[in-house]
Amino acid sequence: MATVIKDRVIPIMDTLVKYDNPVLVTIRPEKVTKEQVPKIGVTVCKVETTIPTLDTRHETSEILNKILPPKQWEEDGQIWTQQVSSTPATRLDVINLQEHLDMKLQQRQARETGICPVRRELYTQCFDEIIRQVTINCAERGLLLLRIRDELKMTLAAYQTLYQSSIAFGMRKALQAEQGKEDLIAAADELQSQKTELEKTVLELKQKFEQAERRAAELREAEEKKHMEEIQFLKKTNQQLKTQLEGIIAPKR
Repeated sequence: MATVIKDRVIPIMDTLVKYDNPVLVTIRPEKVTKEQVPKIGVTVCKVETTIPTLDTRHETSEILNKILPPKQWEEDGQIWTQQVSSTPATRLDVINLQEHLDMKLQQRQARETGICPVRRELYTQCFDEIIRQVTINCAERGLLLLRIRDELKMTLAAYQTLYQSSIAFGMRKALQAEQGKEDLIAAADELQSQKTELEKTVLELKQKFEQAERRAAELREAEEKKHMEEIQFLKKTNQQLKTQLEGIIAPKR
């Protein structure tokens, strides 16, 4: 494979991280044609043709490429790459970064509170750009920020997993509660039916008890009447016998 120069219009990267111009890395042999001639009026990207020296700038670029790996894509059989910029940031760059962050938050309608993937993505890009700016001035400080960034990503991933698990758990509990609710409704209907039957039985037993009580009262009244009649009869008989006995005894005196 050969390395050639081709005209390339620099694409606008939809990211807050500052990148260098795209660079043509290689081209497939079957895609090399006479049409690959530089055109007039189009931004031409430089091609890496020499091996950079091992100076401080090169070491910083290597660290930046490890922290923020270069973007690479294939287009029309050509492989392009784009690395993060190793240009030091000025105070104006930081102010512009803040303005671009606020603008993108408004354009993409990111939510100010709660869980918002858009806001998280933009703040992640902003943090990466800050790491890039710091790494250029102090590689050790940039690596420490990288460690903090990775720890934050792991923490966020853990919280996201926990959040998804809690949602799944909540859904299962909601379904179980709904199923339990249906069971409770069915049980309540069954108990209500049993209650109605029992109330009906109680009413019937109450009517029978009242009837039995009336019958018992009537029988008791009849027995008392009969008993009184018997007492009256015995008293009358006793009186008659007494009178007869007195009649028999009286003449002997």
